[in-house]
Amino acid sequence: MPTAVVAGGGLAGMAAAVALVEAGFEVRLFEARATLGGRASSFVPPGGAELIDNGQHILLGCCTNLLDFYARLGVRDLIRFDAEYRFVERGGRVSRLRPGRLPRPLRLLGSLLRLPFLSAADKAGLLRALRALRRDSGRRDLDDITMADWLSQQRQTPAALRRFWRPVLVAAINEELDRMAASHAFQVFRLAFLGPRRAWELGVPTVPLCRLYRLTGVSVHLRAPIERVLVRDGAAEGVMVNGEPHRADHVVLAVPVERVPVLAPELDLNVSPFEFAPITGIHLWFDRPVMDLPHAALLEGAVHWVFNKDRGRYLLGVTSASRALAGMSREDAIVLALRELEDYFPAARGARPERAQVVNELRATFSARPGLEAHRPPAETRIRHLYLAGDWTRTGWPATMEGAVRSGYLAAEAVARAAGAPRRFLVPAS
Repeated sequence: MPTAVVAGGGLAGMAAAVALVEAGFEVRLFEARATLGGRASSFVPPGGAELIDNGQHILLGCCTNLLDFYARLGVRDLIRFDAEYRFVERGGRVSRLRPGRLPRPLRLLGSLLRLPFLSAADKAGLLRALRALRRDSGRRDLDDITMADWLSQQRQTPAALRRFWRPVLVAAINEELDRMAASHAFQVFRLAFLGPRRAWELGVPTVPLCRLYRLTGVSVHLRAPIERVLVRDGAAEGVMVNGEPHRADHVVLAVPVERVPVLAPELDLNVSPFEFAPITGIHLWFDRPVMDLPHAALLEGAVHWVFNKDRGRYLLGVTSASRALAGMSREDAIVLALRELEDYFPAARGARPERAQVVNELRATFSARPGLEAHRPPAETRIRHLYLAGDWTRTGWPATMEGAVRSGYLAAEAVARAAGAPRRFLVPAS
């Protein structure tokens, strides 16, 4: 039986490992932390009694490979989908965006035109931009300009930028409009907004993330950071862990990009083009329900989205590209989040916060800036039998859970090809 070692137990590494087991490989996975999941993991906070996630990790119905991965693990039914997006203004007015009966790509048109938080001029500009988005999808310069540049070309109103484009795209790509490559924003709209009916739906796990990772057939080693990849005569032959060599026919390096030069200096991988964007999650527990929506985008808020974790008494506020918020003290971040909730949800006024937890993922994703795509490496490397996986590799997606799983599947396909038994794992977008 051919053997493979996977270094890294995030989504990329787990996806590669599960796929390789299916392809008939004996797989050992080494993870430095005490739990699987990487940046999509769970923990028990100090003074807490239950597991919480390190952030609200959501997916869309167009995340075909992530859904395939969950199906392989047997946990697909633990994802709850919602076809309606809620937008809340200060004072509490709620607007809903949902698909209608028109065929694609027009199924959101009626709902968009009824959104009360946009003026007639905002909506006219928005429709103009959506038409241009379909027309411009083949432009070759989309990776060279920002989405803010493109939206400026479409003469979007300031209100439409603040109240529609920014809430959707900053949350999806974890970068500001004037820093994200237009190509990534186009992809989100093409697949989710203009795709099949269920591609639009918002998926939220109903259990802590760690309970999704039911790997079978994989030999998992936790608290086992690899020290280096073993390379001889231009080929990888295993990894070194705690001073002990672990030999394998193939090695998949599924670690953060900045770790690659340390673990495999022979690759001479240039990681300097990669910059990072943070995400801040603020968990808040109250003495009473303060929100009756499953989720909500807070229009023009410092907290971008809020998720209802337990009957309105436990909320998780999320701010993407949170450079300002991540620099605050824990106390100031909590005060800000409480003030925001009172502004948007009248029921929060007078409610007593019982506890809070702030989680700053300072390197949550790479910054999807213009020009970076050319620097993202493929799964195959110059070293024989050594492959790369991670949302930062050349997946065709920005840094998302879908991108991470795609990278793992692509690495597994490369391993299978090298072993002389090609397999297809990547699920095409609908």
